[in-house]
Amino acid sequence: MQVALDEFAAHGFHDASLNRVIDAAGISKGSMYYYFDGKEDLYAYVAHLGLAGLFEQVGPLPDLGVGDADTFWSDLGDYYLRLMRALVASPQLAAMLRGWAAAAKSPASQKAQEELEQSSLPWIAQVLATGQRVGAVRDDVPPTLLIAVAMGMGEAMDVWLMSQQADDDALPGLIASLMSMIRGAIGPRLDSHP
Repeated sequence: MQVALDEFAAHGFHDASLNRVIDAAGISKGSMYYYFDGKEDLYAYVAHLGLAGLFEQVGPLPDLGVGDADTFWSDLGDYYLRLMRALVASPQLAAMLRGWAAAAKSPASQKAQEELEQSSLPWIAQVLATGQRVGAVRDDVPPTLLIAVAMGMGEAMDVWLMSQQADDDALPGLIASLMSMIRGAIGPRLDSHP
């Protein structure tokens, strides 16, 4: 997996060579294709492992159900900042993930990306439900719409942040701005009119 990470980080998804991975890992093509259907499948697997390791390194999300709406958004922002700092501290993984959008254009990669998104839905639904309980997330729209907006904005934030290669000093301000935007989109309505 390290050889594949090295290859994807150094060459991006499109220019990465499965043959170079096979040669550097010292395995046969048959062995590679026994475990992976192709470059897209290997890429998705390495990305999944890298993200899982990142979440393990950062630790679990704090209990967002204690406190008020401001505490909810502050704690969520702090957690996201820790994740982005861990990603900045893992330049190979960050370089590889910057190619996620390019990799997602193939059908195999789209399927892997959809599976990863589907696996995160229960977590997102739980965070949003907790946000509703503490008054941090609006409750006047269907939960599926809230999830779609949160996932769409989250993906846009992630892609933008990864493309910027922001340094550690700039991250707090960027994360605060991005969290303010998502809070504006899914936070409770400020007016009382329908």
